[in-house]
Amino acid sequence: MAWAQGQASGTDVETLLHDLAQPDQDRWVRIERQIMREWSRSGSAAIDYLFHRGQEALQSGQAQDAIAHFSAVIDHDPDFAEAWNGRATAYFLANRLGQSLSDIEQVLIRNPRHFGALAGLGMILEQLERPVEARAAFAASFAIHPHQQAVIDALARLDLATAGAAL
Repeated sequence: MAWAQGQASGTDVETLLHDLAQPDQDRWVRIERQIMREWSRSGSAAIDYLFHRGQEALQSGQAQDAIAHFSAVIDHDPDFAEAWNGRATAYFLANRLGQSLSDIEQVLIRNPRHFGALAGLGMILEQLERPVEARAAFAASFAIHPHQQAVIDALARLDLATAGAAL
């Protein structure tokens, strides 16, 4: 279901991603919101409801509830990349890094340009003390969305860490 929805609006998302990637883009916040809104639509009211419940649980810090809701969405629509991303985030918050990494892999299979999943991958790899791989993930996220301050900061931090290690 999500695949069909993504295909219907794929051109719009492609245009938005192109616009977002422009370093001098002054409307990037609005564009980012539009992309996230498109990615959060499954094409099914029932699945969207479950997904919204997962997002609410995530926002209120209830990682286990969020995992349950996103898992239900994935059971019903395994092609819905944003459900995998939500569950990856919930697993990360629950400090279940292996499961988070596994779900990020599923997001990127379905949506290779998911800048949030790439940034999340970078965060996990950095936490696992794999700075070279973390930097590559952050750089991939930055190439898609060069306006993310946390990614810019991570790249600078990792550049310093890896430069110091080389000395």
